[in-house]
Parts: sequence; structure tokens; C-alpha cells
Amino acid sequence: MTTYTPPKVWTWDKESGGKWASQNRPIAGPTHDADLPRGDHLYQLHSMGTPNGQKVTILFEELLAAGFDAEYDAWMIDITEGSQFGSGFVEVNPNSKIPALLDYTGDTPVRVFESAAILMHLAERYGAFLGNNHTELLSWLFWLQGSAPYLGGGFGHFYAYAPEKFEYPIDRFAMETKRQLDVLDRHLADHQFLAGDDYTIADIATFPWYGRMVFGKAYDAGEFLSVHEYDHVIRWANEIAARPAVKRGQIVNLKGEGKLEERHAASDFDALNL
Repeated sequence: MTTYTPPKVWTWDKESGGKWASQNRPIAGPTHDADLPRGDHLYQLHSMGTPNGQKVTILFEELLAAGFDAEYDAWMIDITEGSQFGSGFVEVNPNSKIPALLDYTGDTPVRVFESAAILMHLAERYGAFLGNNHTELLSWLFWLQGSAPYLGGGFGHFYAYAPEKFEYPIDRFAMETKRQLDVLDRHLADHQFLAGDDYTIADIATFPWYGRMVFGKAYDAGEFLSVHEYDHVIRWANEIAARPAVKRGQIVNLKGEGKLEERHAASDFDALNL
């Protein structure tokens, strides 16, 4: 393997390569003018159905299933086309990452960005999916926020998306991904859900990442990582996946058959026969 010696000063003079190379740049801010649409509901979600996006649509669907008045419009932000760099979206999330929420329930619109912040904002507003152990919930929610980048930007990138395969980074992040799965598996051996006996936003945040992984749907790496070994994570993931609200939330802001590119009413799901 060719040894790379970093220059004294790094400069951006070439694309980084890989599936998402066209979206990578070392500066923030918008690349083009684009206003965000607004629907009829007080919550306007601008997102895409990646694991981070699914966290929020699952919670919205769970809130609605629980009887709360939490109707929302979900607008597609196609990160493969650079929609996250439109001026309107950047005003809501200066970090240009999905999801982003505009909350019109008060006198002044409130922007909320970062998926965990949106989950906390909605759960605290409705007093729902917070469980009875707030400290444990926060610990696992922040565990997920710190761990998932190793799974996605680390393992997923080098195993599935990088322009070339290199043993060192794949080994490094495969080891970390399996360690994280073991952390979850050991904890879930003695707990029904992450924060105890209650299904909470900690589970909602973690499921799209690690549930997808143990189902073998992430990066086509299930066999490579021997995900069948994590019995307790699989039990937990199956229990969550069976929830009707989770099934609905997982297909919002995605293109293709059986998916909802946009979601504006509960009736939008009717034709999909979920």
C-alpha cells in the first residue's frame, strides 16, 4: 500500500472520491437560492429517509398513533442532488444536514436542527416517549449520537462508499461497529428497551441505525460483521420494527415503490397497504 505523507498545509484541490464526493466541500453556507415549501400543518419537516431522517418521522407517527395533535408535512430534501445546500434549508440548518424542522405552533416560528434535538423538542412538548428514567434516556440518546458516526461515516464509508478498499480503515471501523453492537447486546440482555421498561426516543433514535444493521440491511455487511451473533439486539429490533408507526415512519421522504417521497396526511399511507 502506498504511504501517504500529509502536506504541511491541506488544500482542497481535488474531490475526495466515493459515492458522496460531489456533496463534500470544506466550507459551509448555501450554494444556490431555493425557498422551502410550506404545507398546511404547524410542523414542517424537511428531510430524507436516511437513518437520521427516520428518527423524526417515526416519532411523528408514534405521536399521532398515541392520539396527539402532531400532524406534520414532510418535504423531501434530496441530499444526493445537493438540496441541503439551498438557501432556505441553510437558514433552518446552517450545518446543511437533514433533518430540519420548522415549528409554527407558537407566535414565532422556531427552527430545530440535529435529529436528537428535534426528538427532545417534540417529546418534551407532548410529554411522551420520555420514559421514567430521564438520566438513562439521555445517556443512551447521546450514546447514539456519538456512536452512529463511527458506523455510518466510518465503517459504512470505507466498506461501501469509498472509491478504493483499504484494509486498515475497514478493520478499524468494523472493530468499533462490533464493539458498539456488543455494548447494546449486553445492555439489552437485561432490559427490554434502552432506558428500561419503557419505549422512548432513545430507542427511536437508535433503531434506524442498529436495527437496520442487525437485520443485514446496512451496507450489505451483515455477513461480514456476523450480525446474527447479537441475539438481544435482534430481539429488541424485531419488537420495534413490528410497531405500525415505525413501519410508516421508515418509508417517509424516500423515492421508489412503496415509499412516500412527501407526506402531508395520514391518508397518504392508505394506498401502500402497510
